[in-house]
Amino acid sequence: MSKERGKARVLTSVEFKRVVKMQESNKHSLRNITCLYISFYLMLRAKEISNLTISTLVDKSGNLKKEVLLKRKMTKGAKQRRCYLTNEKLRKVLTEYLEMRKRNNTYHLDAPLILSQKKGAFTPDTMQKLFSRMFQSVGLDGATSHSGRRTGATKLFDNGVDVRNVQVLLGHSQISSTIIYLQENPAVLGKISARMSM
Repeated sequence: MSKERGKARVLTSVEFKRVVKMQESNKHSLRNITCLYISFYLMLRAKEISNLTISTLVDKSGNLKKEVLLKRKMTKGAKQRRCYLTNEKLRKVLTEYLEMRKRNNTYHLDAPLILSQKKGAFTPDTMQKLFSRMFQSVGLDGATSHSGRRTGATKLFDNGVDVRNVQVLLGHSQISSTIIYLQENPAVLGKISARMSM
């Protein structure tokens, strides 16, 4: 799907899998794939991903949480919200990534979830650049750090999820912000048009 002016590209399933596959040969493959999965399955922004710590997703016993609280300082507009670690594909990737962090002695509950090459936290800007490099490596023009978020929302709409529930998951204050994801999706609009009859 091509990029609409001013909007991040919505990825097809094939495109998403292609980006993930390309990352498998990267030095930081598991880290990068984890970022892609968090972006798509949790629909988080680059700022939110860069602000995650291990303790955001893991309880004191070392288990992945099912419900995650994103604190005000982590989100756009300083708006606290919840996201849910209930997708099995996401949980599997996160578990593998956290096990690697344990083997590398970089697992501490207060440590950034996603580590840069220098073993520090990403900034929102460097996180956006990481996503751009991943998408450029497979020739996806118009794909940005926001593409996973838009793609996740689009998939929810495609599966009939109510706009209010998508609004809550995205953390939008106004439903009009969420509706843009639905209105500007040519694939959904094409399906609607195809079903019309007289």
